Amino acid sequence: MLEYTVNINIDEIPRALSIITLDIPSEDIYELKQSQLPGDWKDVPAPSSTKDFGSRLLNEAKNAVIKIPSAIIANEFNYILNPKHPYSKNFKITEIKDFVYDIRIKSK
Repeated sequence: MLEYTVNINIDEIPRALSIITLDIPSEDIYELKQSQLPGDWKDVPAPSSTKDFGSRLLNEAKNAVIKIPSAIIANEFNYILNPKHPYSKNFKITEIKDFVYDIRIKSK
């Protein structure tokens, strides 16, 4: 939620969102350590090195999901579904919930 908040303009937030819970086998997840990231990965605004790194990562990844450290919250992670990976039938949607973004989280 915080990753989304820091990366979107308040005027672009849709009125209705969804949260989807997936069951993904652990062997389908590639975990990146902070030491594997570019040295400037937390810089604001995001430097082009992070975009280049992400593009290479998605092109070369053998796994369908990439677990990457959060730039916002220490010891938390984001899970990126790799759009270039042929998704496995092992992925199961276990829940879909409506989510209304509370704009009090983000001020203008």
